[in-house]
Amino acid sequence: MTDLRDARLSRVQFFRMMGGLAVAAAATACSTKPETTATTGGGSAAGVDLKFLGVADQKAPMDALLAAYQKAKPEVRLTASFAPTDQVQTSVRTQLGAGNAPDLHVVYPGNGSAMSMTQIAKAGLLADLSAQAWTQTIPTGFKPAFQLDGKTYIYSAGSSVIGAVYNKKAFEKAGVDAPPTTWTEFLGVCDKLKKAGITPIALGAQTPWVTQLITYALVPSTVYAKDPTFDDKQLAGQTSFAQSGWRQAMEMYLELQKRGFFNDKPNGTTFEQQISMVATGKAGMAIQVSAVLPDFRKAASSPDDLSMFPVPGADDANQVWIPAGVVVGLGASAKGKHVEEAKAFIDFLGKQENINAWAKAIAAIPLTQDSSSTIDPAVQSFLPFTKDRAVPFMDQRWPNAEVQPVHFAVIQELLAGKSTIDEALKKMDEAYKK
Repeated sequence: MTDLRDARLSRVQFFRMMGGLAVAAAATACSTKPETTATTGGGSAAGVDLKFLGVADQKAPMDALLAAYQKAKPEVRLTASFAPTDQVQTSVRTQLGAGNAPDLHVVYPGNGSAMSMTQIAKAGLLADLSAQAWTQTIPTGFKPAFQLDGKTYIYSAGSSVIGAVYNKKAFEKAGVDAPPTTWTEFLGVCDKLKKAGITPIALGAQTPWVTQLITYALVPSTVYAKDPTFDDKQLAGQTSFAQSGWRQAMEMYLELQKRGFFNDKPNGTTFEQQISMVATGKAGMAIQVSAVLPDFRKAASSPDDLSMFPVPGADDANQVWIPAGVVVGLGASAKGKHVEEAKAFIDFLGKQENINAWAKAIAAIPLTQDSSSTIDPAVQSFLPFTKDRAVPFMDQRWPNAEVQPVHFAVIQELLAGKSTIDEALKKMDEAYKK
């Protein structure tokens, strides 16, 4: 790969090359829990002090793997802090530009956000990881998420999907026997939940990144199932958000609101409140990324009460497609004081047993698999889609970091009744052209 533009693939090509369990592209959904800190053991005065700043859904795998690394490298002290997604998108990028960023930090796959691999690597702020053995096993279709100009700049342990996290007991109480497979059936499930006194869908739209997930869940069916080459045409100026099935997806989004299927005041509801509503059965489901499923399980009286299903964005079950993406990862600051030591830790993460451990902790599909790899039962229903009816998260191929925050904002405006779909799509098209 000599130029990023040469690496751009149609979404069909992208997934055909991955095959089997593989899914692809960038994810932006991460937890917004308050900042916490975890540290590996004591280290020594003569040792190396490394700092990592990540997002909250990286905490569980990092805690376990930091402990393992401490045993292997007792001379290295690694302090890990975790902050909300919106905070790291601004603070870490500022630190990177100023040359005082942590040695290791969160990085989002592909392109489309201020902390995405492409945006940071183009600025010369990420260390090249290409010499590490695990990078040679990245499936071909994954490479645009991991690489720029043929060099690897991000580590990620696997891939996640966007779907409905649902409470089985709430569904049973409402008389729902099985997850829906068409849009009409989905609306019917919501009706049953509402009649049973259960909020059908918990929506925490006060947390900006949550706003995008319903759109992302629907667009694969309303756009890419009809035209898998949409991204290429949009990049060539032959189509736009306003001229595509994005309009239908937003209409469907607002239909859910008009029919009273969301909680009251979604723009005043946080991600954490969304979790609580579903975990306790006050709400039947939430449209979420599978990487945060462990957070829902922790809040439930029993983890087995919760599972997931694909959101059916079409009335023909055969035309239902799903979004799937490489989970948020990490990289090493090119201007850090301990670049080689930071890269050594990433090399450690790239061992198959550590890929498996990270993926298991966040209910992800491992980047590469061996006999000891496992797939969380909650995402099993998504696997039949991943061969030829799945697409990367939408921002993966957006040409800049401007569209995503505009998408967040226009969804909040639509939910508040302060904008129209025409106005929302126009703003997104304008951002896309910047």
